[in-house]
Amino acid sequence: MVLSSNPVSGLKLSSVVPAKATGNKDHQLSNMDLALKLHYIKAVYFFDAKAVQGLCIYDLKEPMFKLLELYYTASGRIRRSDDDGGRPFIKCNDSGVRIVEAFCDMTVDEWLAVKEDSRDDCLLYNQVLGPDLAFSPLVYVQFTYFKSGGMSLGLNWAHVLGDPFSATTFLKMWAQMISSHVPLSLPSISLHVPNPTNNNCKSSANSSPVVRTLDPVGDDWRIPGDCRIESHTFHVTAKQLNLIKSKIHNPITAVDFSDFEVVTALIWKSLLKIRDDSGLRAVTICNYNSGDRENKIPTNAVIISTVEADFIPRKSEVSELAALIADKRTEVNSLVEDMFEKHGSDPNVVVYGSNLTFVNMEGADVYGLKLRGEKPVFVNYAIGGVGDEGVVLVLRGPEEDGGCGRTVTAVLPKKQLSELKIELEDGWGLV
Repeated sequence: MVLSSNPVSGLKLSSVVPAKATGNKDHQLSNMDLALKLHYIKAVYFFDAKAVQGLCIYDLKEPMFKLLELYYTASGRIRRSDDDGGRPFIKCNDSGVRIVEAFCDMTVDEWLAVKEDSRDDCLLYNQVLGPDLAFSPLVYVQFTYFKSGGMSLGLNWAHVLGDPFSATTFLKMWAQMISSHVPLSLPSISLHVPNPTNNNCKSSANSSPVVRTLDPVGDDWRIPGDCRIESHTFHVTAKQLNLIKSKIHNPITAVDFSDFEVVTALIWKSLLKIRDDSGLRAVTICNYNSGDRENKIPTNAVIISTVEADFIPRKSEVSELAALIADKRTEVNSLVEDMFEKHGSDPNVVVYGSNLTFVNMEGADVYGLKLRGEKPVFVNYAIGGVGDEGVVLVLRGPEEDGGCGRTVTAVLPKKQLSELKIELEDGWGLV
């Protein structure tokens, strides 16, 4: 099925503010926060009619008043300091988050059957921060009501606020409040996770362009030119994952790779073929310190690492690339700190898509968000604001017979994405 026109209409905007004013609290942003300021986290959760039957917009908005009292940074706005080069911070005022209501003249099942690229864009309110930073919400939540019942929850979350695990925890806590499972109070002061480290990675400076600097963007926090980028979601079932693993298994090494390592190696290999090896000797991997995010304010606990092949990767097997991803990652978070040493307190950089970037969200319990005890029928995440090399995000798929597959969202230049779809379908049966 394809969309002949935009079936989403009747958009209505409102705001939700904290139940209590947060006063004059300021949240100082870390260097990692600011390095991610041009990127955005996009999420869409689909629920069937049973999960949302009888829920009106008041029922959906009312818990957010209390939620924002706890998540006071999410309800804030960006300001710039008078000194320190105008370094941005979050003014934790009571401006709140923006709520969007919309209607779709299709059913949820009909929507999920659509195969178009960037299908879910109209289920999200796609707004970046700026150019009026002081008036730009950090969070947009869109409720789209589908024909014959059913609803989608669309989240546009500024990455400067926190990473994808912070975003998922925020939404799960909102859902718990709908069910009257009121959480504990969050800390009353701004906290930052220390620079995250990963014991599975070496730590070293690296010559590949893991982080790319841009010309000044001022207060308009978007990556210039990313309109050429499109997204597509591949559904990899548990049966398909097992088949791929059996095909790439090397009986000599007998290594068992994770699902993330298998999927990313397969896509890396496919793009090597499409790009004729151009610029793909090194890729970037983004992991997150998941830990216990409940009762903690959002943070960017991102572990950035790079994988660089010391052989001709185009001639390699998928299993060789998977082994590189598993064992040869080098952590490069220090490069972010170096950027601030070289370019001042507010550089403009690209993290996702400076290299081809693989994002590991396997550990995110996105299907743990329940409305009236019902899990979403489908969940998808993507990164907005992407560099020219593209991003591939790997997420747990819905439960199915035989296990749990993977939802893989590729955000790439349009021509490469079209060729990748052909390559994965013809070679591996993935659509």
